[in-house]
Amino acid sequence: MSRVIYLTHPQVLIDPNVPIPNWGLNDVGQRRVAAIATATSLALTTTVISSAEVKAIETAKPIAAAMGLGICIVPAMHENDRSSTGYLASDAFEQMADAFFANPDKSIKGWEPARSAQTRIVNEVHKTLRKAPKGDVLIVGHGGVGTLLYCALASCDISRNHDQGPGGGGQWFSFDRTHLTPDGPWRPMETLAD
Repeated sequence: MSRVIYLTHPQVLIDPNVPIPNWGLNDVGQRRVAAIATATSLALTTTVISSAEVKAIETAKPIAAAMGLGICIVPAMHENDRSSTGYLASDAFEQMADAFFANPDKSIKGWEPARSAQTRIVNEVHKTLRKAPKGDVLIVGHGGVGTLLYCALASCDISRNHDQGPGGGGQWFSFDRTHLTPDGPWRPMETLAD
């Protein structure tokens, strides 16, 4: 049975003067990606899909290259649109993220509502999987929309209780391509190399 792995990008180089979609991985994030690029658990992957954000592409490319694959970039798989506030310091961001998940049908200070972001990511995943060849699929994306995808596939309410763990990203969950049901919660990307 083919499976889909949804992997979030790991740690990024935060620069308040650069638009968030243009942030790339920092040294820690790059090392984490390199450590799993040749993981045998990814050996059956036939398709690597990435959001168009730089941090996602910088996660997907080395993994795809290690498997002799290219990447398919899907712009609509971007993180929830929070351009209205731009960069927020850590505490302010966490408060906004809490409000984003707690009020899924409302725009918090101009952010894309969680329900809208969930509909977008679910539709894009379904559309992309219909076109993907047989075999395992790796989707590289983001924590916010990844959590919304997880909630939809697990048939649970939108809640930050289902968010990826702490540590700056680099988490994954998987689901089979037939039943589209998660086989477990978020796990650190290093467990792909176990």
